[in-house]
Amino acid sequence: MLEDGLSYPIRSDWIGRIIIGGVLGFLSLLVIPAFVIVGYLVRVLERTVAGDEVPPEFDEWGDLLVKGVVGTVITIAYTIVPVLAYSLLVAVVFGAGAGIGGDAGALVGVVGLLLALAFIPVLFLIYYAVPAALTAYAARGEMGAAFDVALLKPTLFSTEYLVAVLMPIVVAVITWVVSGVLTATIIGIVLVPFVQFYGQVAVFRMFGTAFATVNERIDADSPGDDLGRVGEDIDPTPN
Repeated sequence: MLEDGLSYPIRSDWIGRIIIGGVLGFLSLLVIPAFVIVGYLVRVLERTVAGDEVPPEFDEWGDLLVKGVVGTVITIAYTIVPVLAYSLLVAVVFGAGAGIGGDAGALVGVVGLLLALAFIPVLFLIYYAVPAALTAYAARGEMGAAFDVALLKPTLFSTEYLVAVLMPIVVAVITWVVSGVLTATIIGIVLVPFVQFYGQVAVFRMFGTAFATVNERIDADSPGDDLGRVGEDIDPTPN
């Protein structure tokens, strides 16, 4: 999976794509280019799930923009809801500790502190769920698919997806190291957005591959498919 992901961005006529992606990265502060990049990454997921082995081109810019906006909304939805709920829980616990006072209040305060420290696992859960949601949207072409528990559950609880989530951490570390080295020179700084775009495409390829693998296995194991194959083997013509 890692080898496939790292080789994916530079397949076919890759130079033009990397240049466009890097330039859009430079212009991300203008917001719209950032949406276009997100849209392109969603398209990478879409093409990967469809079985394409070559990265998509930068075309149909309006479609990329729409996909980018929807993808951003999905990401925000998955981020804000758990963060707000968790923040509310911590605030309630701290408030209760302050209201109780004394040793019991101090104990409740310690519990609140531990909850605050546990925010890191919450962030990981968000990081874990968002790619699956984006891939579901890319695969179905419907925003609602990103919140379809029945569709997401097999992927989220699969070994393939867990590996696909952990592998990008390796890619991210490599990207950070390369970016850090490049920032040592002015020319290097210019190259950072291109390196980051390359890393993003590689990572989203891995997410899409994991989603496709899990769902292909589910389809293959589906009882309905087995019944269909059995039916095909039966000759309906009476003897």
